Amino acid sequence: MTDEMKEREKPKSLEESIEAALLDAELFVKYRAPQRAVERLQEAIGHQPRSIALREKLREIAFSHGLKDEAARQCLVLVNLYIGRENFDAAHERLLEAKHIDPRLNIAPGLEAIRRARRPDLQHAHAPQSPPPTSAPRPVTFAGDLATVSIFDAVQVLENSRLTGALAIESPARRGRVLFNDGRIVDAECEEARGTLAFRLLVEVTSGGFDFTRSGNEFPVRIQAPSNTNLILDTLRQMDEEKQGNDE
Repeated sequence: MTDEMKEREKPKSLEESIEAALLDAELFVKYRAPQRAVERLQEAIGHQPRSIALREKLREIAFSHGLKDEAARQCLVLVNLYIGRENFDAAHERLLEAKHIDPRLNIAPGLEAIRRARRPDLQHAHAPQSPPPTSAPRPVTFAGDLATVSIFDAVQVLENSRLTGALAIESPARRGRVLFNDGRIVDAECEEARGTLAFRLLVEVTSGGFDFTRSGNEFPVRIQAPSNTNLILDTLRQMDEEKQGNDE
């Protein structure tokens, strides 16, 4: 331990203890001891688990020194902390970063948390039991209840499985389809709407059911986005901005 670190061992206020941990971490990195920097920050976070400054510094050091699991974990924790402060843009960035660091991560809970925070008026509710279908059943690959399995969970499964086909969504208020090529969202249909507008309408659905039917042929691309996660987060932001505009 350096003389500078020893000097900061005296009792401190919350702000001072956080600042001391950040400075210690920077010194450890400077002295080429990144693992000790990580351990110092983890220790401090144990006392101040909701400190964004500590977690951001840990995320930064972990990522720059190849500790990707730790970096992704801190990104996901930061998403919830930023949502709690209604800093949705920062939550958006950290969720994208977590997915970029580890594409295998299930970020559906984070997407759902952002949707609930941005649009608290969209509450889950169980839909009335639908009557039995009168037409011949489709060869369904994957199905569920949107009050139990969110649309984000469904998208995550289809993306991870790299499936091509149509995710049909039906609720008392809306019905439509989200089309996938090799796990990527390429189009959506909701009543008369198509493309990104249709997708936004379907993202608002929190009750009813869904089922996915595979297709042997790819669909024309009407929605172009860097990733499904980018598309969803941009859609949630647009929904929030639209609601704020209506409220004003």
